Amino acid sequence: MKKSKLFTVIGGMGVAVLSIFLISADHIDAPSVAGTNADITDFYAFQGENSGNLVFAANVQGLLVPGQPTEQAKFDETILIEINIDNNNDLKEDLVIQAIRRGDSMYFFGPTAPATQGLESTIATSTRRSVKISTKDDLQIGEKDGMKFFAGPREDPFFFDFNKYNEVLAGNATSFDNPGEDTFAGSNVLSVVIEVPKSMLPGGVVGVNPFAPNTPIYNVWVETKRKQ
Repeated sequence: MKKSKLFTVIGGMGVAVLSIFLISADHIDAPSVAGTNADITDFYAFQGENSGNLVFAANVQGLLVPGQPTEQAKFDETILIEINIDNNNDLKEDLVIQAIRRGDSMYFFGPTAPATQGLESTIATSTRRSVKISTKDDLQIGEKDGMKFFAGPREDPFFFDFNKYNEVLAGNATSFDNPGEDTFAGSNVLSVVIEVPKSMLPGGVVGVNPFAPNTPIYNVWVETKRKQ
């Protein structure tokens, strides 16, 4: 694959501790990117069912209607999804895992050191793996080199009562209901999921987490970057 420079469009940020699940979400409050193929809705990082693995899940294109595929509801071949991993707590990416669509498949690169840090990226073509993009009738999970891969539509997993949130902001309510109304129930996102052996992610800062002082901590965030 030809190497190409890409430019950051929008990023979401989350911090991952190996034994703890964390999330960053941004669905419909970013007007400049809402509804575009580069819009990040959620990012999840957590320990896998296999305790020797980490799982990264990046969701894009929120509020999609299930069963009605459109050109918008497809991964964009000009958009790179890049997971950034900082393993020494300097808030700069030391490793990246990249994903980009080509035809009916999603191609993955890394984890590897980035060619450059910051807003521009070059696809790390030396480590290429792929999986066919799943549909509601065709589930595909790729496995290679101890890693697992998935790309395709999934129901939006994020729970948020957006209407009650607006009522609280307007002063018409003082608290949220329990359990509340799931605003995103029944809508889809496009998900990219990568399971990686911890052995492929060297480093990590030990002694920072007061609840698990021997557990390495990584700063992890996701970006979408458009081809220049």
